[in-house]
Amino acid sequence: MHSLPVFLKLQGRPVILLGDGDAAAAKRRLLERAGAIASAEDAEASLAIVAIEDEADAEAAAARLKARGILVNVPDRPRLCDFTLPAIVDRDPVLIAIGTGGASAGLAKTLRQRLEAMLPASLGRLALSLSDARAAIRGRWPGDADRRRAIDLALDGPLDPLRHHEADEVAGWLAAPEEAPPGGLIAIVVRSDDPDDLTLAEARLLGRADHVFHSAAVHPDILTRARADAVRVRVSAPPASPPPGLSLYLLGKAAP
Repeated sequence: MHSLPVFLKLQGRPVILLGDGDAAAAKRRLLERAGAIASAEDAEASLAIVAIEDEADAEAAAARLKARGILVNVPDRPRLCDFTLPAIVDRDPVLIAIGTGGASAGLAKTLRQRLEAMLPASLGRLALSLSDARAAIRGRWPGDADRRRAIDLALDGPLDPLRHHEADEVAGWLAAPEEAPPGGLIAIVVRSDDPDDLTLAEARLLGRADHVFHSAAVHPDILTRARADAVRVRVSAPPASPPPGLSLYLLGKAAP
């Protein structure tokens, strides 16, 4: 991973913006959408965007700002950037950021357009409804693991984020009888080292599993598709008594 993706709250905070062309105007609009204050070079700020067209002038401005300890973005000049600005899919409060580390803004834009077409306008409403229902969700599922499993099942079923949602659907889900969460041990034979070769069902199981037991032949790229907080255990055989919750046993394809 070449960069750490973060979301910065910039409401009312200054961000230095240098330049006066189309690129600078676009960055100003982006900063204003985030509530930031586009400011001159002498402002006390932690971030700066140098949208100056002349190469030498842009490099000199970036050097001055970096000398002050300010993180700098220079559009279309990745070698000068301390951070890059992603293409953004905005379904407030859901934000999806797509970055290529400066390799190709065009690729990031195309991916954004594809995702825009996939994600319904009601996605933000679903997020806000889940936020409003947080106390009720905790009340019904007090345990962290039980609550996570219940939410995972809902988002893979009645609350599928890729379809349109009405305002009362989260309340309807909470009032419905509880669906039994998956459990036990499921074995998966990994056919290659490429995570893209996983079936959709296998990828979903990796995203839900509490424990991932795997043979030495399973490539690390496969394991990165597991839930971030899932316990990973390298084993030579499946466990005789799997722990509570959903466990997977991944058996890698042996080298010829």
